[in-house]
Amino acid sequence: MLRYTIKRLIFMIPLLLGITVICFFVMRLAPGSPTDLQTQMNPKSSVEMKERLKTLYELDKPIHEQYWSWLKKISRGNLGISFSTDHRPVVAKIMERLPITILINLISLIIIIAVAVPIGVLSAVHQNSLFDKITAVLVFIGFAVPTFWLALLLMIFFGIHLGWLPISGLRSLNYEYLGTGAQFIDLAKHLILPVFISAFGGLAGLSRYMRANMLEVIRQDYIMTARAKGVSERNVIYKHALRNALLPAITILGLSIPGLIGGSVIFETIFAIPGMGQLFYMAVMARDYPTVMGILLIGAILTLLGNLIADVSYALADPRIRIS
Repeated sequence: MLRYTIKRLIFMIPLLLGITVICFFVMRLAPGSPTDLQTQMNPKSSVEMKERLKTLYELDKPIHEQYWSWLKKISRGNLGISFSTDHRPVVAKIMERLPITILINLISLIIIIAVAVPIGVLSAVHQNSLFDKITAVLVFIGFAVPTFWLALLLMIFFGIHLGWLPISGLRSLNYEYLGTGAQFIDLAKHLILPVFISAFGGLAGLSRYMRANMLEVIRQDYIMTARAKGVSERNVIYKHALRNALLPAITILGLSIPGLIGGSVIFETIFAIPGMGQLFYMAVMARDYPTVMGILLIGAILTLLGNLIADVSYALADPRIRIS
């Protein structure tokens, strides 16, 4: 198992390079440039100023030389300097916002697993029951409702009409003057809506996958054999059927990890949360190439690690894979 994991990690290196090449070249195809955005609105700007900015940002070099220069910096752990007005290191900007995004998405992932798996199992075991029909309706609503629209509705209802929850940011204005317990409650209230929006789509999808997988598994011959031998229904469902039904769901769950980070762009922008999603949106709008590439690099690494986690989880869930 260890050798397999090491081989997969080594194979990830050329794959990661290929992803960065595509992202780097495609990003340059977008209209506009950092120098245009910084000089067009400045009445004192001139052609010479634009050329000096191009030289400063190394945009006057051929694109393959720009990529090679960026790659050498990456190999030393340097993501470059942001093109924005603060000119801060990209690593510092990302590390400042990464914990917030990880916290929100980790809570969302835990909620998705804790809620979607039992719903899928119960829907399959009690197929065509009232519970199955109600969850099916809720799941289809979850698939159909746009995330940004639902976020705006919840902000209006819970934040404006009822006044129960804050609708932006992570902290209240008087956060520093609150006690430890009050600070925790304040942070939790700010996270309720973003976490719910983040988990909403994944919850609907995973519960349907689990239901479909369980329906397929519980109709297998070995399940009927276990029941014929007198094995309790609880052991049949949760010991024999569930472990096999989890295999396809593990793949979906592993691939959903980078999707959660990508979805952060929507709810972090709507709720004004200073996380990776909001930083990525602002960097794209400003054509801040180093910041965009730094965030895309992290997304690519998370995607590859998600695949690796899914494969390792396969082996943990199925002893046959582990033995082979």
